[in-house]
Amino acid sequence: MSRSGLIATKVGNSSYFLEDGTNTQVTVLKVDECIVANVKTSEKDGYNAVQLASIDTSKDISYISKPQRKIFSSININPKKVIKEFRVDNENILEVGTKLNVDHFKVNQFIDASSISIGKGFAGVMKRHNFGGLRASHGVSISHRSHGSTGQNQDPGRVFKGKKMAGRMGNRKVTKQNLKIIEIDNINNLLVIKGSVPGKKNSIIYLKDAVKRS
Repeated sequence: MSRSGLIATKVGNSSYFLEDGTNTQVTVLKVDECIVANVKTSEKDGYNAVQLASIDTSKDISYISKPQRKIFSSININPKKVIKEFRVDNENILEVGTKLNVDHFKVNQFIDASSISIGKGFAGVMKRHNFGGLRASHGVSISHRSHGSTGQNQDPGRVFKGKKMAGRMGNRKVTKQNLKIIEIDNINNLLVIKGSVPGKKNSIIYLKDAVKRS
């Protein structure tokens, strides 16, 4: 049974003491009020989904597209920075204008978090793919951190697609699954998540119920 998720902003990382006294690393996320801006139904659009709008934008209204301006004016809210669509079941469709906060989730619940990972630029195979590198002596000349051979013999005589090589590292969409919520601050709209969450500080994080755990 799938239901809507939430849009959050990454505040940062911290340490957290559990009830048994153990110290664990956590990520703090802030959830600005998420408002249902539009609804998709199987009868009209072929699938069921809700579109959430969140985080006030500092852009001038002239920079916002007319269709989005129409959505915001129809539900009488300020223009938002992020609009995200979540697929839902028919029984979990929400009415336009419904507001969601951190109490959408519960303590000890498992969630999935998606965001754009931190970009590391162009990186070699030792940093990007954890290669061991070449030998430190015995004829290896100025190529200690290289990836070595990449191809085969005359057959097939080419480099297969997907071969691990040097290239751009990070700066791609990453989803981390089965993250546990260990505390919810309803006053400040904060979620304390056990472990790390993709993205850097102030990144936009998309949260939804874990698909692999109930």
